[in-house]
Amino acid sequence: MSLPVNVIDARSDPTAASRRLSEMAAAGLPPVVMERTLEIVQAVAERGDDALVEYTRTFDWSAATVEDLAVDEAEMEAAFEEVDRDWLQALRRAKESLYAYHERQAPRSWLQDFDGLLLGQHIKPVASAGLYAPGKAAPLPSTVIHCAVPAQVAGVPRLVVVSPPRADGSLHPTLLVAAYECGIAEVYRVGGAQAIAALAFGTETIPAVAKIVGPGNAYVTAAKRLVFGQVGIDSLAGPSEAAIIADAQADPALVAADFLAQAEHTGDNLVVLLTPDDDLVDAVVAEIEKLLSRLDREDIISQSLAECGAIVLVDSVQQALDMANEMAPEHLQLLIADPLSCLNEVQAAGAIFLGASSPVPLGDYLAGPSHVLPTNKAARFSSGLSVWDFVTASSVIMASGSVLQAKGADVITLAEAEGLSAHAETIRLRLGSAASEGRSWCPRGA
Repeated sequence: MSLPVNVIDARSDPTAASRRLSEMAAAGLPPVVMERTLEIVQAVAERGDDALVEYTRTFDWSAATVEDLAVDEAEMEAAFEEVDRDWLQALRRAKESLYAYHERQAPRSWLQDFDGLLLGQHIKPVASAGLYAPGKAAPLPSTVIHCAVPAQVAGVPRLVVVSPPRADGSLHPTLLVAAYECGIAEVYRVGGAQAIAALAFGTETIPAVAKIVGPGNAYVTAAKRLVFGQVGIDSLAGPSEAAIIADAQADPALVAADFLAQAEHTGDNLVVLLTPDDDLVDAVVAEIEKLLSRLDREDIISQSLAECGAIVLVDSVQQALDMANEMAPEHLQLLIADPLSCLNEVQAAGAIFLGASSPVPLGDYLAGPSHVLPTNKAARFSSGLSVWDFVTASSVIMASGSVLQAKGADVITLAEAEGLSAHAETIRLRLGSAASEGRSWCPRGA
């Protein structure tokens, strides 16, 4: 068997190796995708439900009508009869883990008196959020809870799930159960760019939301880019990515299994193994050959390995960390001796998995953090989905008269230097007002 995976030697020319890895990474959204998505978004914004039904009939379910868009409570309750009991219990335990993690993450409002200047931060949830859940070829009920839980911890009062229907018009029962378990009663059988447009602009059936989160295909991502500003979004997600750093102590069978697991999503997943050990390369290749034929998604995995998979030989673990930081991968695994000691060396990664007992699927499902993570090097400047994505933080400022007297002259000086005389005048009027002298704010309860 000839293994369709690229082997790159970065020891002599790390710059060339990094360039080659960048070439393997997913490209941006093609112009044809952006053009078609713009047509869909504009149509939904202008024609509402009629456009939603038209595109749902074209792309998903030929018999769709306006009345079919919303899923009723009876259908959600009936879905429980179609799901496996063990799966349901596992989902509930995963939800508990997510709550435990995100409750520690929740931001808090605060007020503090700085010698007469009351300053603070007022945290409040967004009014509503739309959760996009892929649901046709590979329904992802885990995505529902990984989006819903941080939103619920934030206190978002209205949550909406949208997901593309199958050819018979149904949504996968696991998606409906996941939404019901999260207390979400508002679910719509609509997907793609048209679902994003409906959430952003609102239609007769689907009221608009303040924030849209969740992964999707290229058209979903393009639509999120187009509606950003009309509505908030979490990120512009691309295909899944993983970088694995392994040294001589790593188990080749586990490395191979992790490598293949990250290549099975869509056929264009970037998955890279970086190692300073030549013997590990040969052993991992042998294990991949043994494992690949036993896996259900062998064709997709083989495509990912051929187009976006690489085993990279490096001089040292430090060089591997440097290259991984440049990649800024969605997932970073450290299968090395004492991985915790290297944590501070990681500068850019969506999620970091330390040690052989912490494979990526643990985080994908029930470790606690959301599995909605930055891709396409966005980990350089953004983070995984969190409670912070569902709140706004307003600054709070309340000055006493004595503080204004003490600081007002500086404000006037700064404002006049910028040519903003009205800014300066509103301070000057207060400084000249006898009524303002000695005025102070009253603490709550005073």
